Amino acid sequence: MNKLDKRVFVGSLATETNTFSPLRTDLQDFKDSFYAPPGEHPETPTLCSALFPVARSRAAQFGWKVIEGTATWAEPGGIVNQLTWECLRDQLLDEVRAAMPLDIVLLGLHGAMVAQDCLDCEGELLEAVRTIVGPKAIVGVTLDPHSHLSQRRLDNADLIVAFKEFPHTDFVTAAERLIDLAQQTVEGHIAPTMSAFDCKMIEVLPTSRQPMRGFVDRLVSLEGQDNVVSISAIHGFMAGDVPDLGTKIIVVTDAAQEQGDKLAQRLGMELFEMRGKTRPEFLTPEVALDKAVASPKSPVVIADVWDNPGGGVPGDSTLILHEMLRRGLKNAALATIWDPMAVRTCISAGEGAVLPLRFGAKTSATAGEPMDAIVTVKKIALAAKQRFGSSFVPMGDCVCIDVHGIAVVLNTVRSQVFSSDVFSELGIVPETKKILVVKSTNHFHDAFAKIAGDILYAAVDGPYPNDPATNVYQNLTRDIWPRVRSPHDEPALQRKAV
Repeated sequence: MNKLDKRVFVGSLATETNTFSPLRTDLQDFKDSFYAPPGEHPETPTLCSALFPVARSRAAQFGWKVIEGTATWAEPGGIVNQLTWECLRDQLLDEVRAAMPLDIVLLGLHGAMVAQDCLDCEGELLEAVRTIVGPKAIVGVTLDPHSHLSQRRLDNADLIVAFKEFPHTDFVTAAERLIDLAQQTVEGHIAPTMSAFDCKMIEVLPTSRQPMRGFVDRLVSLEGQDNVVSISAIHGFMAGDVPDLGTKIIVVTDAAQEQGDKLAQRLGMELFEMRGKTRPEFLTPEVALDKAVASPKSPVVIADVWDNPGGGVPGDSTLILHEMLRRGLKNAALATIWDPMAVRTCISAGEGAVLPLRFGAKTSATAGEPMDAIVTVKKIALAAKQRFGSSFVPMGDCVCIDVHGIAVVLNTVRSQVFSSDVFSELGIVPETKKILVVKSTNHFHDAFAKIAGDILYAAVDGPYPNDPATNVYQNLTRDIWPRVRSPHDEPALQRKAV
């Protein structure tokens, strides 16, 4: 195909909503994290908008006229302000209308956005897009696996492809897969049919370890065989109180609904059988620090898994730092504590300044006590960034302070730790430290595994709702594990909560 005969719209609107978070998300949060008006998306991909550079690269090959809409992403946080949701939703829908007629619509979404008056933002958006473009246009979506899958989304999309990896190192691969499938569909080579199965569970499912490593490898091996064109595992997001919370399997076949339904069920039950066996060993902070100090290896990376801004919490807990200081630990570094006020104070003081500083624990009663210490400002980095694969994640203005021998990174734009840039950008050489504490659940793993002597996971209770068995859900009414021991086969009256 040498002529531009297919009109393709690309847009992205994404965030992950922790409905239990003390934070709220508004338009400024989207602008602080990532906001690219039509035509201004950078050449480098971002987590949920990798469709943009991939579509550009495929346009000539496929004969596409690509029309770019807005791409925006807010760091995971609390419930989205309703006016913000309506503004961003309507802006994207207006861009779709202006681009008509369209053969293909490609949307980079997260899948776990919740607004004040909307529990299924992505479903609402897809339904509105379908109304505009009609039944013949191909509507394709990429999702983060930590999302929710509603029937409304399945009814209004032709193709849904989720990242397979956790950490999400394959977001570009997912965009490439979706775009290739959309092209095959519009050319008439395949007739995609989606099947979904509810695993009726919620669990932490890192693919950096077994058994999820082998499960995902098998999903990849099944794609392209016997009418199967795509398989996605939706892990779910336990901090999102919505009716569709939970783990699900999506199988996309070439016009083979019955086959897809059976495969989705088989894979879904296999995944259900892995429940309780997938997460790494979660240690108390005391045990994690004991092991780190005793380890002959270095650096030992400790993940503070529940004070992870990538899960929508503030990321300003001081609990593990207090324990480190109580022990008198030296040659250690921690990233990050979100505290714009403290950062501003340190910038005003300047590098080398010694000053009394109160920082951390400003946004939640469960994040520990604020730190009060005499600190030294070791490094100031304005508009700092860290890498995540081939993308860059903003951290805002940052400072590194020395707190009784521990290097602590304070930031102004909330972000979980993705790479060792979070230290090196602030003048810390991570390989020289005995202990590195990072606020992240698993996205840090790919980058830090390259330098770590050992990796430990510390479950520090705080503002994150980390036990789905006891979380106070108001909108979840389905029986799912671990709230119900065996939701697939026990009569309702005999089911017992764990």
